Amino acid sequence: MIGRGELLLFQGDSITDTGRNRENYSDLGKGYVGMIAGLYGAAYPEKQAAFLNRGISGNRVKDLQNRWQQDCIDLKPDWVTIYIGINDCWRRYDRNDPTSPETFAAGYRQLLTRTKEETGARIVMMEPFVLPVPEDRKAWREDLDPKIGAVRELAREFGARLVPLDGLFARASAEAPAAYWAPDGVHPSAAGHGLIARAWLETMKVRLF
Repeated sequence: MIGRGELLLFQGDSITDTGRNRENYSDLGKGYVGMIAGLYGAAYPEKQAAFLNRGISGNRVKDLQNRWQQDCIDLKPDWVTIYIGINDCWRRYDRNDPTSPETFAAGYRQLLTRTKEETGARIVMMEPFVLPVPEDRKAWREDLDPKIGAVRELAREFGARLVPLDGLFARASAEAPAAYWAPDGVHPSAAGHGLIARAWLETMKVRLF
């Protein structure tokens, strides 16, 4: 599946960023990207796969568009994982700066088109999710659900692998309180990042040990 020496790029917002050191080219942050790299690298050392994290806290689709040349195209990745969308929802509620589903989908489509045409990389898409912690997050479903629908539709359109995080976190919240997985309903706990890492590896059909 993942070829020897291939470069895997992870793009997104704070959930991907997780405090990575921008001055260190190879710093993977403190979240799911590092977990994936560690687990995969331990299980398949002969692959010598390289992992890059280029998530930036607060980013929306439009921010990815603005930096896609230097932070994706120029890196010549073999795989690109994109995890974006929650800030396109959140800014409606905290700054009165909404992103319509149509604008979100159009911007995302441009990212995918450029990636396919200019790198030939295979694509993995992660659904955004939100949990009802605190209670006001429940109202976000009106805005987020159409964006999740757009991600699913674009994954079909572009033949991308899809990591269905929204349903996954909803199911997990039936086993433990929502705050266990994401204390503010958005940013995952260590367990939440572990859930994301496991889901990504399963989507990629990676068998560990």
